[in-house]
Amino acid sequence: MKFESHIERVLQVTVCLVNRLTPGHSGGREVFPVATSNLVPTVTQCLGVSVQFACTEADAAQLLQYAQSSRIVIQSIEAGDLESAAVTVNRLLRETGARPQLDQHGSGWNLHFHGQDDSVGIGWAAGGAAALALIVGSDRAERLGVCVAPVCDRVYLDMSKNGSRTFCSKACQSRVKAAAHRRRLKTPPATL
Repeated sequence: MKFESHIERVLQVTVCLVNRLTPGHSGGREVFPVATSNLVPTVTQCLGVSVQFACTEADAAQLLQYAQSSRIVIQSIEAGDLESAAVTVNRLLRETGARPQLDQHGSGWNLHFHGQDDSVGIGWAAGGAAALALIVGSDRAERLGVCVAPVCDRVYLDMSKNGSRTFCSKACQSRVKAAAHRRRLKTPPATL
Protein backbone atom coordinates (compact mmCIF):
# COMPACT_ATOMS: atom_id res chain seq x y z
CA MET A 1 0.00 0.00 0.00
CA LYS A 2 1.54 3.28 -1.04
CA PHE A 3 0.18 6.76 -0.54
CA GLU A 4 1.85 9.72 -2.19
CA SER A 5 5.01 10.14 -0.08
CA HIS A 6 4.05 13.52 1.39
CA ILE A 7 0.62 12.25 2.47
CA GLU A 8 2.23 9.15 3.97
CA ARG A 9 4.70 11.29 5.93
CA VAL A 10 1.94 13.59 7.24
CA LEU A 11 -0.18 10.59 8.29
CA GLN A 12 2.83 9.06 10.09
CA VAL A 13 3.32 12.34 11.96
CA THR A 14 -0.40 12.33 12.81
CA VAL A 15 -0.15 8.81 14.27
CA CYS A 16 2.90 9.82 16.30
CA LEU A 17 1.15 12.93 17.64
CA VAL A 18 -1.97 10.98 18.58
CA ASN A 19 0.01 8.22 20.29
CA ARG A 20 2.36 10.56 22.15
CA LEU A 21 -0.01 13.40 23.09
CA THR A 22 -3.35 11.77 23.91
CA PRO A 23 -3.97 9.88 27.15
CA GLY A 24 -5.15 6.28 27.21
CA HIS A 25 -3.29 2.98 27.27
CA SER A 26 -0.29 1.60 25.42
CA GLY A 27 0.56 -2.06 25.69
CA GLY A 28 -1.26 -2.43 28.98
CA ARG A 29 0.27 0.67 30.55
CA GLU A 30 -1.51 3.94 31.18
CA VAL A 31 -0.50 6.88 29.01
CA PHE A 32 -0.81 10.20 30.81
CA PRO A 33 -1.17 13.62 29.19
CA VAL A 34 2.20 15.12 28.30
CA ALA A 35 3.44 17.63 30.85
CA THR A 36 3.49 21.21 29.56
CA SER A 37 7.28 21.28 29.97
CA ASN A 38 7.62 18.25 27.67
CA LEU A 39 5.07 19.29 25.04
CA VAL A 40 7.45 21.14 22.67
CA PRO A 41 10.16 18.41 22.72
CA THR A 42 7.56 15.67 22.21
CA VAL A 43 5.93 17.47 19.28
CA THR A 44 9.35 18.23 17.78
CA GLN A 45 10.27 14.53 17.96
CA CYS A 46 7.09 13.58 16.09
CA LEU A 47 7.58 16.26 13.45
CA GLY A 48 11.25 15.52 13.02
CA VAL A 49 11.59 19.18 12.08
CA SER A 50 14.97 20.74 11.48
CA VAL A 51 16.31 23.74 13.34
CA GLN A 52 14.94 26.11 10.67
CA PHE A 53 11.39 25.19 11.76
CA ALA A 54 11.48 25.82 15.50
CA CYS A 55 8.36 24.57 17.26
CA THR A 56 7.02 27.12 19.74
CA GLU A 57 4.74 26.52 22.72
CA ALA A 58 1.84 27.92 20.65
CA ASP A 59 2.65 25.49 17.81
CA ALA A 60 2.79 22.57 20.24
CA ALA A 61 -0.55 23.60 21.79
CA GLN A 62 -2.10 23.78 18.28
CA LEU A 63 -0.78 20.30 17.46
CA LEU A 64 -2.05 18.93 20.78
CA GLN A 65 -5.56 20.04 19.77
CA TYR A 66 -4.99 18.54 16.31
CA ALA A 67 -3.90 15.23 17.90
CA GLN A 68 -7.02 15.12 20.07
CA SER A 69 -9.27 15.69 17.04
CA SER A 70 -7.29 13.19 14.98
CA ARG A 71 -7.86 10.53 17.65
CA ILE A 72 -11.61 11.12 17.26
CA VAL A 73 -11.29 10.73 13.48
CA ILE A 74 -9.34 7.46 13.75
CA GLN A 75 -11.65 6.03 16.42
CA SER A 76 -14.64 6.92 14.23
CA ILE A 77 -13.02 5.13 11.28
CA GLU A 78 -12.34 2.09 13.47
CA ALA A 79 -16.00 2.07 14.56
CA GLY A 80 -17.13 2.22 10.91
CA ASP A 81 -18.59 5.70 11.42
CA LEU A 82 -17.16 7.58 8.44
CA GLU A 83 -19.82 10.27 8.79
CA SER A 84 -18.49 11.31 12.22
CA ALA A 85 -14.92 11.08 10.92
CA ALA A 86 -15.83 13.37 8.01
CA VAL A 87 -17.55 15.90 10.27
CA THR A 88 -14.42 16.15 12.46
CA VAL A 89 -12.09 16.36 9.44
CA ASN A 90 -14.23 19.10 7.88
CA ARG A 91 -14.03 21.05 11.14
CA LEU A 92 -10.23 20.66 11.14
CA LEU A 93 -10.03 21.85 7.53
CA ARG A 94 -12.09 24.96 8.36
CA GLU A 95 -10.18 25.74 11.56
CA THR A 96 -6.75 25.48 9.92
CA GLY A 97 -7.73 27.13 6.63
CA ALA A 98 -6.13 24.22 4.75
CA ARG A 99 -5.41 25.16 1.17
CA PRO A 100 -3.62 23.28 -1.60
CA GLN A 101 -0.38 24.61 -3.00
CA LEU A 102 2.19 23.23 -5.42
CA ASP A 103 5.68 23.26 -3.86
CA GLN A 104 8.83 22.53 -5.81
CA HIS A 105 10.98 19.64 -4.60
CA GLY A 106 14.07 18.97 -6.65
CA SER A 107 13.10 19.02 -10.29
CA GLY A 108 9.37 18.46 -9.77
CA TRP A 109 6.30 19.89 -8.12
CA ASN A 110 4.36 18.27 -5.29
CA LEU A 111 0.91 19.08 -3.98
CA HIS A 112 1.09 20.13 -0.33
CA PHE A 113 -1.46 21.71 1.94
CA HIS A 114 -0.75 24.86 3.91
CA GLY A 115 -2.66 26.61 6.66
CA GLN A 116 -4.01 30.10 7.08
CA ASP A 117 -0.56 31.18 8.29
CA ASP A 118 2.98 29.85 8.05
CA SER A 119 3.34 28.77 11.66
CA VAL A 120 4.55 25.23 12.32
CA GLY A 121 1.41 24.35 14.32
CA ILE A 122 -1.17 25.57 11.80
CA GLY A 123 0.87 24.33 8.85
CA TRP A 124 1.21 20.77 10.13
CA ALA A 125 -2.38 20.68 11.40
CA ALA A 126 -3.65 21.89 8.00
CA GLY A 127 -1.53 19.34 6.16
CA GLY A 128 -2.70 16.64 8.55
CA ALA A 129 -6.35 17.63 8.15
CA ALA A 130 -5.97 17.45 4.37
CA ALA A 131 -4.27 14.03 4.61
CA LEU A 132 -7.08 12.77 6.84
CA ALA A 133 -9.62 14.16 4.36
CA LEU A 134 -7.91 12.34 1.51
CA ILE A 135 -7.92 9.03 3.37
CA VAL A 136 -11.48 9.34 4.76
CA GLY A 137 -12.73 10.31 1.32
CA SER A 138 -11.13 7.28 -0.32
CA ASP A 139 -11.43 3.53 -0.08
CA ARG A 140 -8.35 3.52 2.19
CA ALA A 141 -9.90 4.80 5.43
CA GLU A 142 -9.47 1.41 7.10
CA ARG A 143 -5.70 1.89 6.78
CA LEU A 144 -5.95 4.02 9.93
CA GLY A 145 -6.95 2.01 12.98
CA VAL A 146 -6.82 1.47 16.73
CA CYS A 147 -4.74 -1.35 18.20
CA VAL A 148 -6.76 -4.50 18.97
CA ALA A 149 -4.51 -5.60 21.85
CA PRO A 150 -6.18 -5.63 25.27
CA VAL A 151 -5.63 -2.44 27.27
CA CYS A 152 -4.17 -0.56 24.32
CA ASP A 153 -5.75 2.27 22.35
CA ARG A 154 -2.75 3.52 20.40
CA VAL A 155 -3.35 4.10 16.69
CA TYR A 156 -1.52 2.96 13.55
CA LEU A 157 -1.21 3.58 9.83
CA ASP A 158 -1.31 0.30 7.92
CA MET A 159 1.18 0.45 5.06
CA SER A 160 1.19 -3.32 4.42
CA LYS A 161 0.36 -4.63 0.97
CA ASN A 162 -2.62 -6.68 2.12
CA GLY A 163 -4.04 -4.26 4.71
CA SER A 164 -3.92 -6.78 7.54
CA ARG A 165 -2.33 -4.74 10.32
CA THR A 166 -4.30 -4.70 13.57
CA PHE A 167 -1.68 -3.78 16.18
CA CYS A 168 0.04 -0.48 16.95
CA SER A 169 3.41 -2.16 17.45
CA LYS A 170 5.30 -5.43 17.34
CA ALA A 171 5.32 -5.34 21.16
CA CYS A 172 1.50 -5.45 21.31
CA GLN A 173 1.36 -8.15 18.65
CA SER A 174 3.91 -10.26 20.58
CA ARG A 175 2.08 -9.69 23.87
CA VAL A 176 -1.20 -10.96 22.38
CA LYS A 177 0.44 -13.97 20.70
CA ALA A 178 2.30 -14.91 23.90
CA ALA A 179 -0.92 -14.73 25.94
CA ALA A 180 -2.70 -16.96 23.41
CA HIS A 181 0.18 -19.44 23.54
CA ARG A 182 0.07 -19.54 27.36
CA ARG A 183 -3.70 -20.16 27.23
CA ARG A 184 -3.20 -23.06 24.81
CA LEU A 185 -0.58 -24.60 27.11
CA LYS A 186 -2.95 -24.43 30.09
CA THR A 187 -5.89 -25.95 28.20
CA PRO A 188 -5.91 -29.75 28.48
CA PRO A 189 -6.23 -31.59 25.17
CA ALA A 190 -9.73 -32.67 24.23
CA THR A 191 -10.49 -36.34 24.78
CA LEU A 192 -12.74 -38.33 22.53
